[in-house]
Amino acid sequence: MDGPPIPRLTTPRLVLREWRESDRGPFAELNADPRVAEFLSGTLDRAASDALVDRIRDHWATNGYGLWAVESLGDGAFLGFVGLATYTFEAPFMPSVEVGWRLASAAWGHGYATEAARAALRFGFEDLRLGEIVSFTVPENLRSRAVMERLGMTRDPAGDFDHPRFAEGHRLRRHVLYRLRREAWRAANAES
Repeated sequence: MDGPPIPRLTTPRLVLREWRESDRGPFAELNADPRVAEFLSGTLDRAASDALVDRIRDHWATNGYGLWAVESLGDGAFLGFVGLATYTFEAPFMPSVEVGWRLASAAWGHGYATEAARAALRFGFEDLRLGEIVSFTVPENLRSRAVMERLGMTRDPAGDFDHPRFAEGHRLRRHVLYRLRREAWRAANAES
């Protein structure tokens, strides 16, 4: 992979790091889990999962930021990804940078997504000097919406949109939009 090295971030329980070849197997297992794929376009087979890893690496090389592989500090287990991404689909709030996550279902309910996403937001606002970071999901994805709210993101009902990846009438077409401006993030994190 060309481009600058991927910065390594640590939190009290996690490491956000570059992707390794050894991540491909556990990432494929994660992407084949119907629980993980419930609000995505579907499960992925090994070839599609590996292609996603390649796109993630290319995004880092092209943009200088992206989705980190996340591992547990305690045992080094691969948990999934968290990070910052850009997309090319048409929506009123584009262009923008999104904070997102995808963790193995066994890692749910421990606060890992929130903990890692806080580190990604800090990188986005402090290192990249972004003015705003967004996040979006389907209305029914209450777990991800709760993470967005714990991160201090605010729902923007006027920004809700129909995701063009999904056909008219598809149950996942409608998405809700959350936003976080750097000023609001700085005010909320002034003491940390």
